[in-house]
Amino acid sequence: MAFLFLSNSDKVNIWRSELTRLCPDMDFRIWPDVGNPEDIEFALIWSPPEGELAKFPNLKVACSLGAGVDHLFKPGMIPEHVSIVRLVDETMGTQMREWIAYAVLRLHREMPVFDQQQREGLWKSHPNPDTSKTKVGILGIGELGRMAGQALRAFDFPVMEWSRSPKQIEGIECFHGPDGLTEMLRQTNIAVCLLPLTPETKGILNAERFALMPRGASVINAARGAHIDDDALLAALDSGQIAFAMMDVFQTEPLPADHRYWNHPRVTITPHAASLTPPYTSAPQVAENYRRMLAGEPLMNVVDRKQGY
Repeated sequence: MAFLFLSNSDKVNIWRSELTRLCPDMDFRIWPDVGNPEDIEFALIWSPPEGELAKFPNLKVACSLGAGVDHLFKPGMIPEHVSIVRLVDETMGTQMREWIAYAVLRLHREMPVFDQQQREGLWKSHPNPDTSKTKVGILGIGELGRMAGQALRAFDFPVMEWSRSPKQIEGIECFHGPDGLTEMLRQTNIAVCLLPLTPETKGILNAERFALMPRGASVINAARGAHIDDDALLAALDSGQIAFAMMDVFQTEPLPADHRYWNHPRVTITPHAASLTPPYTSAPQVAENYRRMLAGEPLMNVVDRKQGY
């Protein structure tokens, strides 16, 4: 039996060092040099080529090299008998919390305007916005959403969160379902998307929902690019309905050089860097699931195929 690392990550040697240290008997193989495909039982993967996993008839566990698993739900990507697990790492959560806090503060204090003024050599101040009256609406009440909400409360932002089903978080107003999303967005000055990508959430931030938000609101996306209708967002930015946007994820990555986001004065982009998988802290979790697979024990952080996360 063998372990396969299937990703273009430049940290493969760190993963190999950490996992073989934790599991000295592990037969660690790096795609595409897989040897006998029948040996592969556990794969640590990110965005595998279409049909690639079907080449491993004895594959038992596919572990996503990150918190998101939408890259594994393309038709026929993962055979039904294979368990899908994801990484849940506190360090990744901390990174995301930092990025979201920075993004909200950046847009709240209208830093893109000052960036433009600096480029123009213009010295001009603006009234500072009232934090207590700036409502942040977070789409997604998973672990990352909870952590982001608590971080923003520390700055005295009124925080609201939305999910498909009812949830409760102390000190945060929670909404659920389609009507709840409408109600929340009508009050949202800064929207933050942290949803998993599923057929139900694809394109969830579109022209109709941008129009619900107060004029001059802002949008932040650190989930998946497909959550946002790009044309609708650009139109909303150009009309002033949306004042600013900050995004870490895009429908096509790397973002094409001719995309309007690059040079739009009210858009801030980062290259899918809000939260990166840290091998040193995530490897023990992967090693434990590998051990559990060998022992026939229940796996950690198993993905529900029906829900998509």
